[in-house]
Amino acid sequence: MHLRSSLLGFFLLLFCTFLHAQDMRPGFDLLETGKYVGAKNYFEQVLKKYPQNRTAKICYGRAIGLSGNSKKAVSIFTQLKKEYPDDFEIKLNYAESLLWNKNFGMAKDFYAKLLEEDPTSFPVVLGYANTLSNLKKYPEALQWVNKALVLSAGNENALTSRKYIRLGLAFTLSQNKEYEKALRLLDLNLLDFPGDKDTLLNRVTIFLTINNLEAAKDSYQKLATNPKDSIVALNGLALLSHKKNKDKQALHTATIAVQKVEKFKNNNDVWLSTQERFIQALLWNRKYKKAKLEIKKLREEFPNLNRISNLEATYGMYTNNFDISLDWYKLILNNEQNSFDGNLGIANAYRALGLDSKAYEYAFKTLDYYPKQQDAEKLIRKLKKTHTPFIEEKTTFTFDNGDNDAVSIGLSSEIPLSTKFTTLFNYIYRTTKNTRTNVEATSNDASLGIRYKFNGQMTFLGALGINNSDAFTTNFTQVTAATILQTKPFKLQNLDIGYKRELQNFNADLIDREIIMNNYFLTYNLGTNFNLGWYTQYMYTSQTDDNTRNLLFTSLYYSLLNRPILKTGINYQYLAFKEQLPELYFSPRSFHLGEIFAEIVSDSEKKWFYQVSTAIGKQFVDDDPASLAFRAEGKFGHQFSDRFMSVLYGKYSNIASATAAGFEYIEFGFQLRWYFLKSPIFNKKIEAIKHTK
Repeated sequence: MHLRSSLLGFFLLLFCTFLHAQDMRPGFDLLETGKYVGAKNYFEQVLKKYPQNRTAKICYGRAIGLSGNSKKAVSIFTQLKKEYPDDFEIKLNYAESLLWNKNFGMAKDFYAKLLEEDPTSFPVVLGYANTLSNLKKYPEALQWVNKALVLSAGNENALTSRKYIRLGLAFTLSQNKEYEKALRLLDLNLLDFPGDKDTLLNRVTIFLTINNLEAAKDSYQKLATNPKDSIVALNGLALLSHKKNKDKQALHTATIAVQKVEKFKNNNDVWLSTQERFIQALLWNRKYKKAKLEIKKLREEFPNLNRISNLEATYGMYTNNFDISLDWYKLILNNEQNSFDGNLGIANAYRALGLDSKAYEYAFKTLDYYPKQQDAEKLIRKLKKTHTPFIEEKTTFTFDNGDNDAVSIGLSSEIPLSTKFTTLFNYIYRTTKNTRTNVEATSNDASLGIRYKFNGQMTFLGALGINNSDAFTTNFTQVTAATILQTKPFKLQNLDIGYKRELQNFNADLIDREIIMNNYFLTYNLGTNFNLGWYTQYMYTSQTDDNTRNLLFTSLYYSLLNRPILKTGINYQYLAFKEQLPELYFSPRSFHLGEIFAEIVSDSEKKWFYQVSTAIGKQFVDDDPASLAFRAEGKFGHQFSDRFMSVLYGKYSNIASATAAGFEYIEFGFQLRWYFLKSPIFNKKIEAIKHTK
């Protein structure tokens, strides 16, 4: 954190008190009141009359430097230092001019020499502290600014310098996740400057980072000491409501702020920040038309402002127009290469489009410009986790009302070899028994496969395997296979086309008959920006027993909540077999099911997560009377660490098509996932991206 030039040193205008200089009092007043251009012009005229006047030269150099021409100021004081090599006052001004010109290394060395000349000089000690601060050597800077305050207790300039040094050190500590130390420093600032805006906002940043939302709320409330800062506080409180999943409250608060800020329209920063928060709140509440209208109004008023382009890009991300977002982020970066919103935003857009290599590139660029920035680090961790190999174990126990029991133990693994190519392995051992007839069978199913992501719109998945089954009258080996093309033809749409060859293995009798199912399927999902969705799957199955099956499932659903996700809707299922073989397996001429359902899904990235769904309806089997259909499923998981998680689940169904055996079915089990490597196999290639310019 750099300090403003007015805080970089002690105002060395001791000469202003000299009696012989009374005729230059108007120029001194201009300097002291910050009217540096006027002071420059004034002393320029003085020097035309008195070109050798030392005091006028010093004042002219200060006016030049403080009005923005720091390079010329250094030149002026360098020349004065040659003319007056033993003049301590000129040396002090020369040192300060180095700070104005951001020659911090030279300034540090020169101040060190001045300290040898006079270690008790207040302006030297304070200047040295400020120089160390600009070099981001905050612990040393804090020691020296405290020494300055010993020399001049309560000095306003030194107290202000200490405030900014503490802010810089607190920021560094928070980057290193030393949050408690950072907060203690900020608390000390509030003792010196009660209610200080900069300190309170820094506290809020830390509290948001560690998710201490109540403490952040308290800091925002303390900030609201005047009408303008009250608006800043309202903007912050709206964000806090969003983080608490109270988006309606966030919009209410943002609406109040946007009404109050009209009085401060001449303050572009506060006014624009409030408009931004209001538009964000509209997006959080899925009020996209209103948000688009508000963005359009701002665009008309600020046609070339990056902040408005960022709102356009954010709108695209919320409405799944990722390509449009990409264009806006590119425009931002063309205007400002080191833009935080542009670099991290485009990284997220590339990730949403499935272009992970580009996502890595811009996430690393964000860290180049903003070291240890938490959102960028979090994105990289998420990306790496999706490319880190894992092993998953799944054990299930199933029962039905036909006295069939089964135990299944499965082991699967995914090993990504690049951001596009992943190898797959799957093995399932299953044993099933009918407790009434004592008929048993076991099967071993192993397969190897690949998943290749062509781009964000198309992915191919293929697998080839072998199933070896041992039933009560036969033992056989069959080839299994699967191939799926996953596509995203348009925005908010997914279309999968696939084929799967598998063994009908629900119970021992079916395994013994060695029935192979060739499934050809098409799956389509349509989402919208108004919470409505439609999912459909059609499957045609030809079996080696010469029977065929048609299966259609379609679901119209509506999202009531986003965090946690709460959906409800209606489902319809149709099932028909060419041949009816009820003595072997459930094979109706026609089966219809209509049901209503509800599902709630928590954030899967939380330490504890869950998913619960239930449905109830009516089912119609051939010409039989309608019967009640009910199903329920629950899943509860825990993340023990970033690399290990477990899930317990269970489900119940009395839907006839749920099993090959009949009308009642129960399953429960557990699942374990372990990321057996700490990072992707190709992590060196990922890390090399950060060095690519």
